[in-house]
Amino acid sequence: MAAVDTPLVSIVTPSFNQGRFLEKTMRSVLEQDYPRIEYIVIDGASTDNSISIIERYTKQLAYWVSEPDRGQTDALNKGFAQAHGEILAWLNSDDVLYPGAVTAAVDYLKAHSEIGMVYGDLDFIDENDRVIGRFNAAQTDLHRLRRGYVHIPQPAAFFRAEHWRRVGPLVPNFFFAMDYDLWVRLAGVTQLKYLPGNLWAQFRLHSDAKTV
Repeated sequence: MAAVDTPLVSIVTPSFNQGRFLEKTMRSVLEQDYPRIEYIVIDGASTDNSISIIERYTKQLAYWVSEPDRGQTDALNKGFAQAHGEILAWLNSDDVLYPGAVTAAVDYLKAHSEIGMVYGDLDFIDENDRVIGRFNAAQTDLHRLRRGYVHIPQPAAFFRAEHWRRVGPLVPNFFFAMDYDLWVRLAGVTQLKYLPGNLWAQFRLHSDAKTV
């Protein structure tokens, strides 16, 4: 397949002391069937076994670093600053992509040039990988986002780099809801599209998770 038909996809994983989940996260990206993924891991100077896990996959990574940072948002901005892809996404270090997710997202964006971000469905899982629920994803837009109607599962969202360059980076001092803020800004410059029935990711709920 010609390179023009396979746009580069850059995926960033921010991580800090998530060694017990990190390898599963990384493998879920590295084992995707899509042929052009630029995978970037930004570690915040973990003190657990995270570094040994990352080093195991160094040859398959486009870039990685382990150094102190100001948290998840800072790590994401650092990761996207290294990205060269036409399509961007991020996967936190305890979440998982389902097989085929990247291919499905890229195929849709290739066929619909007017869409700047596409997102699918997401399962909630526990620390033992058991599915315990489904995210309430739904179609939204700028008007509804501004009223708090989010319904976008972040690990299952893929967006065009050209729009990131217009509205990014993430607000550095946002500890929570940095994704919500980004969705609002993206919706201000492009269309967002939800694809029901496309199960693309897993979001892990566990005692050490920031969301919990």
